Amino acid sequence: MFEAITERDERGQVGIGTLIVFIAMVLVAAIAAGVLINTAGLLQSQASNTGSDTRQEVANQIDVTHAVGIANSEETGISTLELTVKKSAGSEAIDLTSATIQYTSGSADQTLTYGDGSTDPSASTFVTEYSSSDASGVDGESLTNSDERVKITLAIDDIEGSIDAGGSGLETGGSATVSLVDQSGAQSVYGVSVPNTFGDKDYVLV
Repeated sequence: MFEAITERDERGQVGIGTLIVFIAMVLVAAIAAGVLINTAGLLQSQASNTGSDTRQEVANQIDVTHAVGIANSEETGISTLELTVKKSAGSEAIDLTSATIQYTSGSADQTLTYGDGSTDPSASTFVTEYSSSDASGVDGESLTNSDERVKITLAIDDIEGSIDAGGSGLETGGSATVSLVDQSGAQSVYGVSVPNTFGDKDYVLV
């Protein structure tokens, strides 16, 4: 069936051809293995980053423990909103300087950023203050431990319109939504509802 090769020259040519084919197959296999390894590494890295981001968005939450609305001069609405917040259990440290607040009501929709270096909020910024009897070494710019409390202040009269400008802040009986978004993109929503009357006080719980 097979022709016997008796000449030494012919026998050497067949051996070289087989060797070339074998080397080519090894090179192709090596290149394919390299591509597969690189692709697997890239997919693993992307999956790890996606998992980490997803975990942060789920775990990182800013909890509002107390909310107070300060009445305007005519007590027809609130001019200032003060939110006392903490980080939820299991969340990582939250950098409030990188956070944003989305304020939405029936007459206003405003994105607020951290007012760096300012002690007064504005129509586009919010300010923070550490809320504790012992504020040593804490600046109120982050939430590191679950027992820390930070007060976030919003200038509602600037956002909604002050009395001098013909507005009344967030009017009595009105409502608004405050969405706090931290540096990881996790969002916490708090609903603000202003009572119909302030009574004999210049502030109300909202």
